Amino acid sequence: RRASATAVLAGMAKRDVVLLGEQHDEDDDHRWQLQVLAALHAQRPNMVIGFEMFPRRAQPVLDSWVAGNLTVKQLLEQSQWDAVWKLPAELYLPLFQFARINRIPMVALNIDQKLTKAIAEKGWDAVPEAEREGVGRAAPAPRAYRDFLFDIYGEHSNLSGKNGAKAQKTDSAFDRFVESQTTWDRAMAEALARYVIPESAGEKPLVVGVVGSGHIRFGYGVPHQLRDLNVKSVGTLLPVPVDFDCKELRPGLADAVFALPELAKAKHEPPRLGVRLEENAGAVRIVDVTAGSLAERAGLKADD
Repeated sequence: RRASATAVLAGMAKRDVVLLGEQHDEDDDHRWQLQVLAALHAQRPNMVIGFEMFPRRAQPVLDSWVAGNLTVKQLLEQSQWDAVWKLPAELYLPLFQFARINRIPMVALNIDQKLTKAIAEKGWDAVPEAEREGVGRAAPAPRAYRDFLFDIYGEHSNLSGKNGAKAQKTDSAFDRFVESQTTWDRAMAEALARYVIPESAGEKPLVVGVVGSGHIRFGYGVPHQLRDLNVKSVGTLLPVPVDFDCKELRPGLADAVFALPELAKAKHEPPRLGVRLEENAGAVRIVDVTAGSLAERAGLKADD
């Protein structure tokens, strides 16, 4: 059903944890997140914001940033943004600056990719406890989440088995992939749950998580792990484009879905070298160099 944003956000402000989804490279999603954060902060100024974009080791850097001790350049360099997240920082800087202006603690939710990769390769039990970054064993994935993850597994993995056999949901490699993904969810849930305090302990902060929509949809990922950690009052909000197929609005997708009007999108195209190549006899030759391109500025020439 339709609901006003004012009513939805008033309800969200009463939760313990609110999760804001995103498609990582969508400008509009991050503009929406900033608007939602501002609206929630106006109602619950005692707030904590967790970000999937930072691994746990970056926590001291985030503390220094919020305290006003770092420049933007220092924040990005010391958190190893380009190595860890790789997307343009401009997408997220308004969120980071909002936290800093309002002295809202920022929390690093993620874990090192080496850990998720090790679990995907060897399984949870084969990874020494000392290398798990303090993350506990994840609650088992619901069957529907396994189905969702199998689709991702098929899209992003080389799944052909022996003699070209197709991968199956019963494959041990897929089980390890699920363990890896649920450990990722668990790590973020644990980091958020750390800030959920009992009512009797004083004024409770509103804990907000900024994470990819795939970790939120239908409550399978982070919400499922939060419930296992006994955090029951969880809200989930998702942004979708205005031309979103309403047939996908099935019960349980999220507490609310915000359809965003399409603004003038500035697509972040990767830089291009600006050369046309030709392969011949096992060698590669530059056929021509585009005027004003990176290649021309670097001194590359035709026939190199």
